[in-house]
Amino acid sequence: MFVRTPSGRKRLNVLGALDFVTKELISISNTTYITSETVCELLRTLHARHSPLPITLVLDNARYQRCRLVQDLAEQLGIELMFLPSYSPNLNLIERLWKFVKKRALNGKFYETFDAFRDAIQNTLENVNGTHKNDIESLITRNFQLFDHETFLAA
Repeated sequence: MFVRTPSGRKRLNVLGALDFVTKELISISNTTYITSETVCELLRTLHARHSPLPITLVLDNARYQRCRLVQDLAEQLGIELMFLPSYSPNLNLIERLWKFVKKRALNGKFYETFDAFRDAIQNTLENVNGTHKNDIESLITRNFQLFDHETFLAA
């Protein structure tokens, strides 16, 4: 049995912010690397679209997100940065979106070219508020199981 795979190594990076209330996705993508400058580009885009509303951006602990450049720009733009505890992707709602994108665009699919691969991902992202709106509504909820200290210790 032969499984077709592309040769070579190309990457598509997507950095995104998802509005919990409206489910609007703002994303930046590139084929190089995500850097602090990429995060700053996302912050500027968020500020341009949502100013003067308050913005809180939930982030993981990637170094390019925690650096002084990003923190200074966020403070200048009035964007609150909330960093999640290490090793807790389950608390980051956008991880649910990334899982959805992988399922819709990648699972069990072979793309002849990198352009076709990129287009499939971009198409899925562009349709978050359109074709996929109902799916996203059911995925992006506040369904977290909370434990108080006593319950956790009793288990």
